[in-house]
Amino acid sequence: MLKWSGKSLNISNLTAKLPIVQGGMGIGVSLSGLAAAVANEGGIGVISTAAIGMLEPDFSKNYVKANIRALRKEIRKARELTKGILGVNIMVASSNFSDMVKTSIEEGIDIIFSGAGLPLNLPSFLGESKDTKLVPIVSSARAAGLIAKKWLGKYEYAPDAIVIEGPKAGGHLGFKNEQIEDENYALEKLVSEVIIESKNIEDKAGKPVPVIAAGGIYTGEDIYKFIQLGASGVQMATRFVTTEECDASYEFKKAYIDCKKEDIGIIKSPVGMPGRAIINEFINDVNIGTKKPYKCPYHCIVTCKYKSSPYCIVLALINAKNGEMKDGFAFAGENAYKTEKIVSVKELVNSLTEEYNNAARV
Repeated sequence: MLKWSGKSLNISNLTAKLPIVQGGMGIGVSLSGLAAAVANEGGIGVISTAAIGMLEPDFSKNYVKANIRALRKEIRKARELTKGILGVNIMVASSNFSDMVKTSIEEGIDIIFSGAGLPLNLPSFLGESKDTKLVPIVSSARAAGLIAKKWLGKYEYAPDAIVIEGPKAGGHLGFKNEQIEDENYALEKLVSEVIIESKNIEDKAGKPVPVIAAGGIYTGEDIYKFIQLGASGVQMATRFVTTEECDASYEFKKAYIDCKKEDIGIIKSPVGMPGRAIINEFINDVNIGTKKPYKCPYHCIVTCKYKSSPYCIVLALINAKNGEMKDGFAFAGENAYKTEKIVSVKELVNSLTEEYNNAARV
């Protein structure tokens, strides 16, 4: 294995030799298999908690308990596979947010990454736990400042790190449609702004608050660029989909390999946010109005306009994860079209390491 020539990523007392956080991908795309594989390579592996109970037999009838049970299973399974750093990604907008947070802390997860809303009360769940680190995912320096002010004022706790996710990411985006292509919201600019804010937080909290750049980062050169800008690490999701260990189906991965640049676009999600996905037959059907409204089986996202939505996003993403692409679709980052083949996580990390080291030598 090639040796990473750059710095490690330190989050509180945790040290990831590889400064890469594998982004949490729901639904069922990043579970214990992928997370453990990334952690074994020295990065931070992340399990997505979004509808994680999808494989439980009582998922439809007992949504809350099925998700809690499944999350425990996945964290324990991942722990059996690795001694590395493991995190979970929990969306603030999830109707079962508090259950997922409590369960993760009870299971001793290393890090909770939380976005899709402002996790203003996240430290309230820690209790006596000193093990779990809390990392908000934000789309602006202002949001980072708001969260830190609330946490410090009410809980005397500062974020252990901050993920700043730009508009080139896959999945739901924390931006308005007109901001997505606006250079004022380019990740490079956002990272610089959040680094300034993190320094302010560090001065108040008396502890390091590393900044992790996310959204559209694809190559080792990209990683080097953001480290040079002052980020302590990066979050990558799209790049890990087409790995052997990724928990999604072969058909889901093949959608990445087969897509062209023009196939990746912005969709209007039922949850009220724009999202970046691979446009396919399912999405085209929705756009021309051939999908019919339905009864909501879960109401899993607080902001979901389920009464007027033409489809259930959870069912669509479960179908895609299972390879039924005609009845669902795949979220993907802007650079997903660059993917050419399925490789192991080890091969991917070696490739990123070589690219990073070469960029550092120039």
